[in-house]
Amino acid sequence: MNRTTYSFQVYLGTPKDTWVHLIKSEGIMSLFSDEQLTDEAKAKYRLIGVTTKLSPQEVEDIERLAKKHGLPRSEFIRQLILDELARDSVEPPVSPELIEILGLRLMLTNLLRPLATGQKITPEIFDGMIAEVKKHKRNLAVKTRTDLERA
Repeated sequence: MNRTTYSFQVYLGTPKDTWVHLIKSEGIMSLFSDEQLTDEAKAKYRLIGVTTKLSPQEVEDIERLAKKHGLPRSEFIRQLILDELARDSVEPPVSPELIEILGLRLMLTNLLRPLATGQKITPEIFDGMIAEVKKHKRNLAVKTRTDLERA
């Protein structure tokens, strides 16, 4: 009886160059090739490595937190990145009070300087100033809140 034997040959290179071959007594049969994957399938797999350098203390801190969460270090770092991306994609909620307070601050800042230097403010300039404040106050409130959360 003729038995066919199989063994694996693995080459780990850059994600694009990584391959696995099943070696059969009659030849080599590729199990995974870049050409066989559709773009949709490629998007589902984690094929791209992202690296950074950390100090020994930073590594200790990350390892301690990963252990606390019961995750391997790489999975913990991946989860931190994915959580931050998810948080960044959603506009953070900002209270209407903060938006209006910053709107008033913008308005006062833009009104008091010209008045203090003796410039006259026409109704058109005033209306333009109000329109600009309305346009920018929410974005300023989001930025202020984000800055405060990170501080």
